[in-house]
Amino acid sequence: MQNYILKDENSVFYECGYSCDNEIFLKIGDEAYFFTDARYTQDAKDHIKNAQVIESKDLLKSVREILRKNRAKKLFFDPKDFTTFEFEELKKSGIYLAPKPNFSWKKRAIKSEEEIALIKNSVKINNLAFDRYSSYLKNSGIGKSEKFLQYKAKEILSNFGEFDLSFEPIFAINENSAKPHAHPTSKILKEKDLVLFDAGIKYKRYCSDRTRTSFFTQNIDFNFGQKFKTKKIQKVYDLVLKAHDETIKRARSGMLAKDIDKIAREIIDKGGFGDFFIHSTGHGVGLDIHEMPFISPKSSIVIEENMVFTI
Repeated sequence: MQNYILKDENSVFYECGYSCDNEIFLKIGDEAYFFTDARYTQDAKDHIKNAQVIESKDLLKSVREILRKNRAKKLFFDPKDFTTFEFEELKKSGIYLAPKPNFSWKKRAIKSEEEIALIKNSVKINNLAFDRYSSYLKNSGIGKSEKFLQYKAKEILSNFGEFDLSFEPIFAINENSAKPHAHPTSKILKEKDLVLFDAGIKYKRYCSDRTRTSFFTQNIDFNFGQKFKTKKIQKVYDLVLKAHDETIKRARSGMLAKDIDKIAREIIDKGGFGDFFIHSTGHGVGLDIHEMPFISPKSSIVIEENMVFTI
């Protein structure tokens, strides 16, 4: 695929090591172009090594000019990346626009050793932030609302602005924790509450993602092997942990993603809670918090070495 165009920030960053909130990346044969406006020109020139930076007040017009100059006949694009207006503007160049959904995700699915090292660092920093957050909850959590505790989570996870977050953290108490992507409420944290914490940080733009369920006492932590106050909650927790551990143990390169999902799903089904398994088993992690491979019942992608995904 010699000729393609990108606008998604992470996809552009992957290509040239830089992105901003107003950019287009164009690859025509061996030539690469980064289009942006005057606000970002100098920063782009300072960081981009393998593309020509073109400053423009009308990015789409400038792209058309380059396309006409190079006399390219076919250009691949991700239809999820461009609006209908942008598509119509690009068509004015006379080039054939060939849709290729998710081509950047597919290109990025197998990570380099450098990328894996960055993700490992992200995971390590995130785990340490979880420890700091559990210490905060021990000392100051009681009587605070979910909304406030989510706010404090952002402070601690970001290390007061040092790191960006992979996504809005989730802190949920008791029944709210049953919602996979719960929104914070005014519910107040009390002793012996069940709590869920789902959060991640970015290290040099690469994401981490960790979810833990815990029992709130003055000894709270987010390690595995939690002990809960009722037999039913303990049964569910132990079942989910079993599914988690067994899936990681049995996952192999060469398997279909849906077969990895099936490992976890069958364990939950046999434990009697299959109807409540409404989420996929996992997802790829990299520059995007959700990217290929998706570990779900519908995913037929073949798992390969150096793919990175959650369970």
